[in-house]
Amino acid sequence: MKKICFLIAFSFFTLCFGQQSKIALNQIGFATLKNEINTSSTIQLVDVRTQTEFSEGFINRAINIPIENKEKFKQQVQHLNKNKPIYVYCHSGYRSKIACSILKDLNFKHIYNFSGGWKLWSQMTF
Repeated sequence: MKKICFLIAFSFFTLCFGQQSKIALNQIGFATLKNEINTSSTIQLVDVRTQTEFSEGFINRAINIPIENKEKFKQQVQHLNKNKPIYVYCHSGYRSKIACSILKDLNFKHIYNFSGGWKLWSQMTF
């Protein structure tokens, strides 16, 4: 009986962690994002902060699609190309992780979260 319980628990544990690895988040750092901005003519860079935050400063070539209203966010990202890489950032990384998860659910293929966000970018470029 103990072996059966162990096998069930082990199978459940394996299944849960197997699903987690399928939705792993691609994190990128400052140097990688800066290189993409400088070399790609068609970069899809999305700032998910509020419009107020965006107006106070943003990464060059970014478009502002706030995540504060998830349904509106889902509608607005539909005009982006799902097959091209998309780079997402917020202030420090929390909201962009949520946005990346939504983009994954919407079948975007290559999603990258700039983990340092505007906070890091503004410190490194000023």
